[in-house]
Amino acid sequence: MKTFATLSDLAACVGQQVATSDWVEITQHQVNQFAEATGDHQWIHVDEERARQGPFGAPIAHGFLTLSLLSQFFDKTINVLAKTMGVNYGLNKVRFMAPVPVGSRLRAQLLLHSATPIDGGGLQLQWNVTVEREGSDKPVCAAESLVRIYP
Repeated sequence: MKTFATLSDLAACVGQQVATSDWVEITQHQVNQFAEATGDHQWIHVDEERARQGPFGAPIAHGFLTLSLLSQFFDKTINVLAKTMGVNYGLNKVRFMAPVPVGSRLRAQLLLHSATPIDGGGLQLQWNVTVEREGSDKPVCAAESLVRIYP
């Protein structure tokens, strides 16, 4: 966990790779729960037998499941002591460049692109996030994530 005392300390890292998360394993249970929560029961995600015969050779995680892990990656990787809360503000760009077979381990590289002051003494942060799959040279997801944090 990378810890910053103040918002200014974090803002000083603009242009830098700030942190790399720990690896997170994607399980079939997670994929099934995500399917239940979203109503996306496409066979490539939830029908293990059929998916093994499909184009990826195994069930794969939903792209939006991979994207939803950004909250976990941030929460377990970066801490600002002088903040009261942080909120997701949105996404500018998202790309899913490769499938995530069940059993894969993912991690995120977090580059702070910008830090813009907002009302209330907070900052709007733009993070360039690259989600990697262990053992693969190609990222599985890239996103520009906007987060607002408040003192």
